[in-house]
Amino acid sequence: MAIALLGVCGTILLCLTIGTLLFDWHTVLSAVPSLVGGLVAALLMSENLKAINLDSLAALPIYMLMFHGILGYPLTTILLKKEGNRLKKEFHQNLQAMTGAKEVAERTKVITKIPTNYRTSAFALARTGFVAVLAVLFGTVTNNVINANVVCLIFGIVFCQLGFLEKDILKSAGVFNWLIYGLTAYIFAQLSTTTPSSLLGFIPEILVLIVLSIFGMFLISRLVYKWFGYSKEMAMTMTLTALFGFPADYILTNDVIKEVAENEKEEAYLTAHMMPKMLVGGFATVSIASIIVASVFIKLF
Repeated sequence: MAIALLGVCGTILLCLTIGTLLFDWHTVLSAVPSLVGGLVAALLMSENLKAINLDSLAALPIYMLMFHGILGYPLTTILLKKEGNRLKKEFHQNLQAMTGAKEVAERTKVITKIPTNYRTSAFALARTGFVAVLAVLFGTVTNNVINANVVCLIFGIVFCQLGFLEKDILKSAGVFNWLIYGLTAYIFAQLSTTTPSSLLGFIPEILVLIVLSIFGMFLISRLVYKWFGYSKEMAMTMTLTALFGFPADYILTNDVIKEVAENEKEEAYLTAHMMPKMLVGGFATVSIASIIVASVFIKLF
């Protein structure tokens, strides 16, 4: 997690220094949250830019979201393959090495079991909605010192640890994909006021800032990877999760593991060493850091 968050810092550092020398300050501020995050950060920036009458920049966060994966996906795949081949050699050099993920003891929860009669999709959605309402009320009481999206994220984690919400509750309720489709459609609806010419006008900013973002991640990961005992490939890959997050981090890692591994033991070893790092990295960057960055950057306009 620390490496992924430091990678975010590398992106912000280069974009706010070199980027602001090349482009307008507001343009860079509009683009950076999408460079270190996903849908929520892009939507948050786009809506707030419209609210402060910067409609000309409102589409830029969505553009960044559309394009940064073009470089992120192939780079991640290449680095994951290098890491996978390295781990496969390591596995054969030490046959006594761990061949599967370590079992993690389940944390004690306050609410240990929900009665069977209440394990329904409707009740799951009702509990999720209740937590969301509490988060919004907390934001109102605190005058929204912390952005509502961040508060919802924190409340979701807390109530999940307490046992009030199950892990992947929206998936178990059968509405996760439907909500993602709706959110995606709503986000790209922000492009309704744009034109091909406006997109072409942002091409220099998009390309330069994406390159600066990736170079910032690369620079930080090369400086710190030895401190955390990781290979440079794994460190760089973890920082790149900022460009896509979940579920892309899971899909890419799983596909690479299946391609590199030649048997079940190798697959288990690679999964145990690669998958947790990628998932945690994606959660740290896209689910947490990008929303906080967007909340802070909004106040800088």
